[in-house]
Amino acid sequence: MSTAAVAPHPFPEPRTAPPGATVTDPALVRRAVKAAALGNAMEWFDFGVYSYLAVTLGKVFFPSGNPTAQLLSTFGAFAAAFLVRPLGGLLFGPLGDRVGRQKVLALTMIMMAAGTFAIGLIPSYAAIGVGAPVLLLAARLVQGFSTGGEYAGASTFIAEYAPDRRRGFLGSWLEFGTLAGYIGGAGLVTAMTALLSSEDLLSWGWRVPFLIAGPMGLIGLYLRMRLEETPAFAAEMEKAEAARPKVPLRRAVTGQWRALLLCVGLVLVFNVTDYMLLSYMPSYLTSELHYDETHGLLVVLGVMALMMVAQPFVGALTDRVGRRPVIATGCAGFLLLSVPALLLIRQGSLAAVALGMAALGLLLVCFTAAMPAALPALFPTRVRYGSLSIGFNVSVSLFGGTTPLVVTALIGATGDMMMPAYYMMAAAVVGGVAVWRMTESAGRPLPGSPPAV
Repeated sequence: MSTAAVAPHPFPEPRTAPPGATVTDPALVRRAVKAAALGNAMEWFDFGVYSYLAVTLGKVFFPSGNPTAQLLSTFGAFAAAFLVRPLGGLLFGPLGDRVGRQKVLALTMIMMAAGTFAIGLIPSYAAIGVGAPVLLLAARLVQGFSTGGEYAGASTFIAEYAPDRRRGFLGSWLEFGTLAGYIGGAGLVTAMTALLSSEDLLSWGWRVPFLIAGPMGLIGLYLRMRLEETPAFAAEMEKAEAARPKVPLRRAVTGQWRALLLCVGLVLVFNVTDYMLLSYMPSYLTSELHYDETHGLLVVLGVMALMMVAQPFVGALTDRVGRRPVIATGCAGFLLLSVPALLLIRQGSLAAVALGMAALGLLLVCFTAAMPAALPALFPTRVRYGSLSIGFNVSVSLFGGTTPLVVTALIGATGDMMMPAYYMMAAAVVGGVAVWRMTESAGRPLPGSPPAV
């Protein structure tokens, strides 16, 4: 009797832990993933709520009588949060390398929840006049500042807790939380819009989604406070033989310039395509292609639900074949398929729009599933949180958050409706160069840390 040969796993699990390895507790790892993902979900819950309530918020806080001016003012306050994200990264990142990841993530959770909850309590312009938009702007700045330390900290936290062989799968749940938060926020607003009259939504209904952030924040804070410090950081503390090892900011920048450039390039393609698909495309369908607004929003939510299903499977795939092949596939896909997908979307039928959007969404999963594991592996443990915070937030603020504005301006200047495709292709080229220069990290210990099994 013969037995079929079975191909070995590319990163086989050792039968015994190698000397000096960190042995992780599966229950603790699961708690760490839940606590980190909930913070990301909360950030994007607010993103979905704010985006879908933009017209209503414009009437509440900026009653100029001009609908376009109201909407621009509302999105102006929204965009202001991106301006302070790098400042938050400059503070929270190095602080996380000094006092620990868990403490800083608890602080960012409190600030995010407080900023979102506060929006639900702000009196309207009719009640207090110009103080209303000022308070809205202040709340958005608090949210943006705290977000500057959230993604880098959450991805670092999961990466440092996860076993080397499962870092991709476990890290993919961070972006699963992102998608779940956005769908939850947008879905709640859609349901309230359907159930409430326009007058009720304008007078009090708009506050409800923001007030929900309070209980969500308390749950997230409870989960994060129950966690211990990551094994990698605890080992770094022991090596330093000091309670709070000081990491100068210049070391997180000048000492890691090559890794920072790679981080900026990877985050650029990740966030340009992310904001293009999930934030800009609904407006593109409505304003540029005159597509029905409700159908456009539902298509985007459907694409995000599809991405949620694919997310953990692609994350596990990165553990088997590596991060670089998966990210490179995403870059190549956007380079080759952006134009065909956008031409399909421009056909206008529901089936064509859904198919084109789904193709772009599945390509985007190559980034959302791989980046939470790939980005922390660019930096050594001693400066990981700080360096990643700086590189990530600079790239998001300069390229990701500006994508809708830049593409709209390019279409206005050139009259070329294919600009979204060309912009994604340019981002894919930058991302392709970055992934070509990066080192494969799948199945290997994080830089500066012992193996984790």
